[in-house]
Amino acid sequence: MSTYDLESRTLAFATDVRKLCRQIDRTISNIEDMKQLIRSSGSVGANYIEANESLSKKDLAHRLRIARKEAKESRYWLQLISVSERLEPSRARLFQESTELLKILSSIIEKIS
Repeated sequence: MSTYDLESRTLAFATDVRKLCRQIDRTISNIEDMKQLIRSSGSVGANYIEANESLSKKDLAHRLRIARKEAKESRYWLQLISVSERLEPSRARLFQESTELLKILSSIIEKIS
């Protein structure tokens, strides 16, 4: 479907999000925000994998749109979480990666639509 190795890239994104979350202070708001971030970051790749198994062009586009939505949502939760100065570079890198995934998925959707 694509020249990008998005299965590996989305898995790395979700794994790196989990690594970051293990280092973040456990405040009430961070705990809730991290739950959402972990769900959305994993859902990007899960929906991309489902898109690869789609039976129709319509289903493919639908799954890719869900993956794109989850990438957007991950960006939102990354902005909300409070991190120490030490962890800010990791958060910024993950925010950039979610932005890149969002753009790649948008490009694929545009090509098949």
